[in-house]
Amino acid sequence: MDESPEQIMQYVNTGEVSTGGIETILNSDAIGSCVVVTAFDPNIKVGAMAHVMLPGSSPQKGVSVSTKYAADAIDELLNQLLKKGAKIENLKICLLGGANVLKRANDTIGNDNINSVEKLLNDLNFKVCAKSTGGTERRTALFHVETGSVYYTLGDSKEKLLWEYLI
Repeated sequence: MDESPEQIMQYVNTGEVSTGGIETILNSDAIGSCVVVTAFDPNIKVGAMAHVMLPGSSPQKGVSVSTKYAADAIDELLNQLLKKGAKIENLKICLLGGANVLKRANDTIGNDNINSVEKLLNDLNFKVCAKSTGGTERRTALFHVETGSVYYTLGDSKEKLLWEYLI
């Protein structure tokens, strides 16, 4: 008898990076101006989520990596995936967040986060498969590693499918 592994919900809070296999569902808390990056290797069914809080990289080089920053979070996400056997060329990337939830005219942190993450991924030659970014409403993200499916909410909406790996 074939049994699916019991699913493990793993929360990825602001400034964190987490990785898992087919038994893992990666779940962000509320995403405002932050940007969540999901990465999936469909060949070995391993995935990761980074909850990026700030653009650029940590100003404290050599002390400790702060995955609150886009560059450090993406580096850590890739390192964790590589340790689990993922191949860079197989990764499928999705992005969520970067909203101006406070609706301030001069608030650019959401856009700065989006631009920083997109530039870093572009510099690494990644193509983003799907995204839900910008605007003024908060989001959540739910990543089912077993299927490669990324779901999200926008404001108070019901959960919607952003992207899934089709075999």
